[in-house]
Amino acid sequence: MFSLLLQSPGEREDYLIAELSEAGTVGIVEEDGRLRAFFDDDFDHARLINRFAAFAPELRQEPSKDWAQIARDAWPPLLIGRRFFLVAPWSDAPTPAGRLRLEIYPGMACGTGRHPATQLCLEALEECVHPGHRVLDVGTGSGILSAAAALLGARLVVGCDVDHDAINIARERVRLPLFTGSADAISSRWADVVVANINSATIEQLVLEFARVRKPDSTLILSGFPEWDLPEGVSAKKILDRDEWRCLIC
Repeated sequence: MFSLLLQSPGEREDYLIAELSEAGTVGIVEEDGRLRAFFDDDFDHARLINRFAAFAPELRQEPSKDWAQIARDAWPPLLIGRRFFLVAPWSDAPTPAGRLRLEIYPGMACGTGRHPATQLCLEALEECVHPGHRVLDVGTGSGILSAAAALLGARLVVGCDVDHDAINIARERVRLPLFTGSADAISSRWADVVVANINSATIEQLVLEFARVRKPDSTLILSGFPEWDLPEGVSAKKILDRDEWRCLIC
């Protein structure tokens, strides 16, 4: 068994995880902001290093251990809010009574449910999404928030992202309408709830589009930023916080 330690650019982490999976990794763990992927010894070291050269790969021979199991153990189930139970796809942990089982995909940036901003969005969705709602997930990434909205009983959920690779990856895991693009492709006054877990600068650019696609008396959920970088141009009726991260319910 050997491993490759790779630099992990946050905005392309979804793509990197997908590429490693396609390459045949038996497990991936996070390590000091980077990703370590494990491979059986019969893989061609040189070919893998060449394939992932853009991520500054560091090769290491590993002792004889069950690295696949170790990678799985690094992603235990999580209880988020009052209703969500987050598990990796391979987990056989029973779902606690009254919880909604939401699958997460290790290594996906802001898509594992372990990032505070994602957790805050899940809690906000739990509070704001009701059966029959139409939900727009802008910057859907891994699709975790879209999947959560569907579990909460939304009648229709649509997710979008400007990263086409992220959409292709999410489509393999989330059976909901997802498209490459942004809120400007959505009809006016369509959404009961709009959620955007992105960053302050992008949110500020989309404020007018958010206002256009929302129904009267709808809800806007915004996160992806720390307390010192709140987006301008929005007014929150409630602010959720975890560590330095904030989520605005508008």
